[in-house]
Amino acid sequence: MRHACVRHIEARKTLKLLLSMGAALLLASVSAGTDLDHANGRDEHHETHESSLPGIHKIKHVIIIMQENRSFDSYFGTFPGVDGIPRESGKFDVCVPDPVNRDCAKPYHDRNDRNGDYPHGAVDAVADIDGGRMDGFVVQAKSSAAMGYHNGKDIPNYWAYARDFVLHDRMFEPIASWSLPEHLFQVSEWSAICTKHDDPGSCKNELINPILPPSFGRTTPAPIYAWTDLTYLLHQNGVSWGYYVLEGTEPDCEDDEETNCLPVRQNAKTPGIWNPLPYFDTVKNDGEIENVQTLDNFLLEAEHGTLPQVSWIAPSGDVSEHAPALVSAGQTFVTHLINTVMNGPNWKDCAIFLAWDDWGGFYDHVVPPTVDQNGYGLRVPSMVISPYAKRGFIDHQTLSFDAFVKFIEDDFLNGQRIDPKTDGRPDPRPDVRENSPVLGDLARDFDFDQAPRKPLILPEHPKTDLIEP
Repeated sequence: MRHACVRHIEARKTLKLLLSMGAALLLASVSAGTDLDHANGRDEHHETHESSLPGIHKIKHVIIIMQENRSFDSYFGTFPGVDGIPRESGKFDVCVPDPVNRDCAKPYHDRNDRNGDYPHGAVDAVADIDGGRMDGFVVQAKSSAAMGYHNGKDIPNYWAYARDFVLHDRMFEPIASWSLPEHLFQVSEWSAICTKHDDPGSCKNELINPILPPSFGRTTPAPIYAWTDLTYLLHQNGVSWGYYVLEGTEPDCEDDEETNCLPVRQNAKTPGIWNPLPYFDTVKNDGEIENVQTLDNFLLEAEHGTLPQVSWIAPSGDVSEHAPALVSAGQTFVTHLINTVMNGPNWKDCAIFLAWDDWGGFYDHVVPPTVDQNGYGLRVPSMVISPYAKRGFIDHQTLSFDAFVKFIEDDFLNGQRIDPKTDGRPDPRPDVRENSPVLGDLARDFDFDQAPRKPLILPEHPKTDLIEP
């Protein structure tokens, strides 16, 4: 194993290659969504990104379920009407270099319930994208299995949600990196290193290696997250929130380039790479550490109709779909969460955003747009599930998880942003991600004039074609 300092120096060099693609990638259009029945003849055009539709305030509860490590093509590359795995005359017409077999590897249907854990750090994102050729996956994974995909018979519930609600086929990870920076972006729109508590100005951008939590067995001090996060604005505006953690393990490694390491224990009281909020100064100063809590509380609140206005859910390793976790275990976990919400009083006015935090080293053919020095990263699966969601709708807008934050801000904060110029805690973040001209608007996935739709209760252990390990 190379020394960490050498890896990080090389990582920064390779990131410059990704940034060199920016001028061309920023020209990527933001296309309008279409109904599933008309997806093959979709009419793409640029969208404006002003305040969301007035009916957005019918949504009283936003729930973000974040699973792990799947690319869009690996789960929905053969879903009808999407920008899926390229075909010519009905056959896949992509083949990426496979130096191990001295050949090239094509996408193939992988029915295995347990898939490989492939490198998915910042260096790997640059290598997989390979200057826009999207052909580095097998080289980085050292396995043609990175080209495997699942279909609707393998993951029937996920495809059922996609058919009945809204599927995004241009949702990108907000950053070209791994789980810790992504989870920081998920709650704060930035990943940084800070030197002084309660001093946002002491922070500087850090895409690859923000300070790791002590849960990795490190003896170094706990990280300082002094910049502004979304919960600060929620607190200032009296908006309730909860971050729910399923007790278990985190499978990601301390070294973002490694794939083999011992799992680290997690629970609501243990800050970690999937649970970063307890280290934010704002959360501590606002007296809201207890808002980070066990997933059992979410299930009880969903049953009784007492969910907070904003909920984030972090899985444990065994149900996260992060290899070596089983695909079927993750699908069962997610279905149980959604069934519980649908059977409860809060279903009538909620929006569930279901996504996967990064691509996990799996093949995807779409070149990510570049919006700033941090991303976007590769394309991932994402859905909107709500009684007000359009039915069978494929959203072709360009999106990232920034759109989740933007939706919450538009719904509960009257469009206020995590903006150093207006939020009262100026930090040197490179931009206000929610205001990117590339970013679409999730409010377009809803029909607020329709009668609220009935729940879609699915079996938690559906029959699948997956092959057990």
